[in-house]
Amino acid sequence: MNTERVGATAEGTPVHRWTLERAESRVRLLTYGGVVQSVEVPDRNGGIANVALGFPDVAGYLGSRGPYFGALVGRYANRIAGAAFTLDGRTHRLARNDGPNTLHGGEQGFDRRVWHAEQDGDHGVRLSRISPDGEEGFPGRVEVSATYTLEADGALRIDYRAVTDAPTPVNLTNHTYWNLGGAGSGTATGHELRIAAGLITPVDGAGVPTGELMPIDGTRFDFREPRPLTLGYDHNFVLDGFGPDAERLVAELYDPESGRLLTVTTTEPGMQLYTGDHFDGKPYGPGEGIALETQHFPDSPNRPDFPNTVLRPGEVYTSTTRYGFAVR
Repeated sequence: MNTERVGATAEGTPVHRWTLERAESRVRLLTYGGVVQSVEVPDRNGGIANVALGFPDVAGYLGSRGPYFGALVGRYANRIAGAAFTLDGRTHRLARNDGPNTLHGGEQGFDRRVWHAEQDGDHGVRLSRISPDGEEGFPGRVEVSATYTLEADGALRIDYRAVTDAPTPVNLTNHTYWNLGGAGSGTATGHELRIAAGLITPVDGAGVPTGELMPIDGTRFDFREPRPLTLGYDHNFVLDGFGPDAERLVAELYDPESGRLLTVTTTEPGMQLYTGDHFDGKPYGPGEGIALETQHFPDSPNRPDFPNTVLRPGEVYTSTTRYGFAVR
């Protein structure tokens, strides 16, 4: 494990990169935005490639406002309708950064902050920060951390933790886009995907859930058996087997060309599948990366029938997602 200074923000705050190596995996993390900058793993012939989309230097992340490459997303991942929610009788208004809605925490979400980093064990890095009361309109002072660990088999595990001094919604995710043929190798459509989900939360024209839970039988959302991906997905899947601290296998992404297999296990109830349709060619085109964002459901603060996302004083928010790598 090593760390190096790789740049600074416009305000002069240093940005560091941590490199974790174990088994046949190498992962590079940035303190800016908690970004997973690269993930290098072998193909079936032993060839090493970076399978996580990103920029080669910090300047790319500082200037980017769209794709959230590799970022740690919060205080609330995904969309909140109308950029507002009511909690305990009080309405909180947020930044509108996705049409009329709030997306991924607002204009200056967790992906735009520099995190404090410290080594955690022999193969981990713990990132932490304090999100002050009122940040991006969210109530409560939240102490939050994300610990990235490279496990013995080369899997990347992320453990999230948060506490608050006032009721507030919390929903954290990692926004890595995967291309198992290698970043920059061309489209990732054609990768074969399996998702353990029999329902989705359908959305309106603004990408906000309608409140329904729609069965996927006979639709293009049925990935219960592996099948090739196409463009056209930006939807939350209702994952099977959700329960308190129930970490289970929820997705597999396979590239027949390279033989690389990505597995996703999580404690979360949902996962957003996004096929990168809106990539503009700088530096990647549509479909060149697949995001599998483990999460609670979009717009849950306005949907009391969705799984709860409100964290209250005295409670501890925890969440775990693990990305495993293999070949076949």
